[in-house]
Amino acid sequence: MTGQHLVIDWGDAPAGLKVFCAVLAWSRYRFVRFATDQTRSTTLALLAECFEELGAVPAVVLSDRMGCLKNGIVANLVVPHPDYLRFAAYFGFRPDFCESQDPESKGVVEHLVGYAKTDLAIPADGWGGRVAEANRAARSWGLEVNGRVHSQTQAVPRERLAEEQRLMRPLPCLRPPLCRGELRKVGRLQTVRFATARYSLPSAWVGKKVEVAVVDEEVVISYDGREVVRHPLMAPSEISILDQHYAVGAARPLRPIRVKTGTERAFLTLGPVAESFPRAAAAGTSRLAAELADIVTLEASWGRQPLLDALERATRFRRFKADDLRDILAPGPQAPNPTAPGQPLRLALPQAPTRSLAEYSLEAIR
Repeated sequence: MTGQHLVIDWGDAPAGLKVFCAVLAWSRYRFVRFATDQTRSTTLALLAECFEELGAVPAVVLSDRMGCLKNGIVANLVVPHPDYLRFAAYFGFRPDFCESQDPESKGVVEHLVGYAKTDLAIPADGWGGRVAEANRAARSWGLEVNGRVHSQTQAVPRERLAEEQRLMRPLPCLRPPLCRGELRKVGRLQTVRFATARYSLPSAWVGKKVEVAVVDEEVVISYDGREVVRHPLMAPSEISILDQHYAVGAARPLRPIRVKTGTERAFLTLGPVAESFPRAAAAGTSRLAAELADIVTLEASWGRQPLLDALERATRFRRFKADDLRDILAPGPQAPNPTAPGQPLRLALPQAPTRSLAEYSLEAIR
């Protein structure tokens, strides 16, 4: 193998996790990630993430004869799967497979799999099967090993990668985002179903198709590459609902008030508070028209501003009759204004001296 060769392979890790390893043959830059399966979609997604970290695409990707990447074997030659061929054509590399029973052809990545298990110090429980925690450790480990001198090349892989990038192919400009997930349609209940669980979205997304993916144990819902909302990953058949997606009255239409009589016109000229009063009073009194006509006459006796203050107070306490307005206007500014209870007072009270009960015994009295 020469430069611009990327060698990839899968290995087993504790707690049922799988470890994906990739190494550039010339610079010896190493890439390690964990997953729960070795399917074709997972392999291609991790390979795309590897290209993103390298900042370029190698000329050749050499892999083992993985069942997820091959479509068959003819005359001892591996026929790549059509999905893998489309992926390779999109990124611009040539897929290659190692020879049968020839571990030396990919020994550099076989060594990396074992090296990752020993030097990465994978715990016995495999992080409890938590892929996000395992990948955080893998990223930190990659920063460490790619920044120190390699034992064979006697050079720093990150520095050699900068030289190798000049010979590699550039990344596609219109490549999809790494967290691209599955398409789901938002239902009438403002939720999408993913892995038999449901996740809520704002009402504006009802009827639209969004992308749902799992990133670091969170469900990321995005649209056209832009993130919409995040939810914690739920167990099957569970539901994650955000209250702000179902705000009461958020989308409630406000019907305009249409003036038909002179009394209504005279009442609404009092101002905005006069418009909110009939909206609330419509469900509070059966003689709204007569009450409005009586309330209009109160301006001549009490003045406009006191009447407006009384209307605001009547709306707040749901008193919608003209007699209620008169009762409010009568006390004037001396009317009480109930408020919510405040914080309890914190007073430094003096400490009274205390004595023990033993001082009151018969022996103490004698």
